[in-house]
Amino acid sequence: MYFDYYELKRPPFRVTPEINSFYTGADRGATLRALMYSISHGDAIVKLVGEVGSGKTMICRMLELKLPANIDIVYLGNPRLSPDNILQAIAFELEIPISNHESASRIMMLKSLQEHLLKKHMQGRQVVVFVEEAQCMPLETLEEIRLLSNLETQDRKSTRLNSSHTDISRMPSSA
Repeated sequence: MYFDYYELKRPPFRVTPEINSFYTGADRGATLRALMYSISHGDAIVKLVGEVGSGKTMICRMLELKLPANIDIVYLGNPRLSPDNILQAIAFELEIPISNHESASRIMMLKSLQEHLLKKHMQGRQVVVFVEEAQCMPLETLEEIRLLSNLETQDRKSTRLNSSHTDISRMPSSA
């Protein structure tokens, strides 16, 4: 009934974000521009907070499209990973070949990740990690990602972290 009345071509308000329907009003466009600026200018950790359904995932999807081509994106949709598994997930998303021996050894996994990130940096590339629903991630896992963001050269960080939180009151506290 409302399809004809409003001349809709597809159902509105779907659960998955539709980037073709991105609405820049209500500060979403300004938020997207601020995140693009922050990531492009070297901020190591950026946090996007909003209520359920406010468009955090949509903004992350738009970032994937709008960020410069020299930025590689790692998108982590499952926050319930252990510190060791998060390193494997990041390596998998970056298509780093990891042997069974490296996978079993945390030190070798970190070494492979650090070498890969430094190589990307030397090629003029940046790596951004998007963590969906980061408030559900164990603190030890968040710390593992934060430590990866410490990897830097003389002039800048080589890894960026962009986390998406549902509600700041549910954010894990380090205190």
